[in-house]
This record gives sequence, structure tokens and C-alpha cells, in this order.
Amino acid sequence: MRVIAKSALVEFYTKEPKSKIALEDWYEKTRKAEWNCFADIKKTFNSVDNVGNQHYVFNIHGNDYRLVVVIHFTPKAVYIRFVGTHKEYDKINDIRNI
Repeated sequence: MRVIAKSALVEFYTKEPKSKIALEDWYEKTRKAEWNCFADIKKTFNSVDNVGNQHYVFNIHGNDYRLVVVIHFTPKAVYIRFVGTHKEYDKINDIRNI
């Protein structure tokens, strides 16, 4: 899968160094993946949720952090829409439209 934009991860883990290993692990697994459907994602990351509108939420570092992405399976693209703490995530009103 092509991950757009890794810079969002780097920017976040520069501020939150505890998240670096987990986010880099997510990035490497995602980059190497060949997902065609939600079930394929679940095989790679058991803690992912499909929240609708092609948005998926990943628990990062034991659920300390949340990562929200939009996945387009046909072009094999993953767009990072949000990376933050669980507390910051809880403040999002409409996760399907970020």
C-alpha cells in the first residue's frame, strides 16, 4: 500500500517520542501490505475499526494513540487523516468526515 503522508507520523512522534516505534511499525506493515478489503486489514492489525466512509481507526501503542486513515483499495492508497492521543481523538465530532 502507498501511505500518504508519512510526514504526519514523523511530525507527531517528534512531539510524542513514546509513539515512534509503534507508528514506524504500523507504517512498515502497511507499506508492505496488499489489502483488498477490511478483512485483510484485520489480519494485519486486529485492533482496527471501520468507522464508515472509507475511514479506519487504528489503536497505536496499547491504545495510547489513535491513527485515522482513509483507505482506497483499488489504487492501494492509505491517506493519513489524523494521528493523536486518545484524548485528542475523543474530541473529534465526526470521524467519518475528517
